Amino acid sequence: MRRYPIAASIVLSSVLLGACATTNMRSKDTLLDETLLTYASTIRWGDVTQGEAFIDPKVLKEHPPTSLELARFKQVEITGYNERPRIPVGTNEVRQTVEIGLINIATQAARSVVDNQVWRYDEPTKHWWLMTGLPDISRHE
Repeated sequence: MRRYPIAASIVLSSVLLGACATTNMRSKDTLLDETLLTYASTIRWGDVTQGEAFIDPKVLKEHPPTSLELARFKQVEITGYNERPRIPVGTNEVRQTVEIGLINIATQAARSVVDNQVWRYDEPTKHWWLMTGLPDISRHE
């Protein structure tokens, strides 16, 4: 009679351990999808400077956005964020091209810029980092 509770607990333990492993070891693709979606939302709807949280800490330390670059974002409203399909470059790197629509707040002139992003996966931290910094909105495409 004790076999059933033991067998049931073994099966239950196996299922729970499998679920924990799946949760703790989400695939790189799933993490990339989540990261890109959150970054897109941040750039499109949030304060663009919040996008700094997605930049690789080493890159951010070596090349922080200048006050002029940050001031430019205050002069525009983001009107679109159109992603093209991402391209895997290796096991831990992905490139993505995004067209960002902008409207100058003062003049109401609309334009767009192309942001060529490079994302790199950091294996030890299980985190995707943006290697190319915030979009350069000073360019005119």
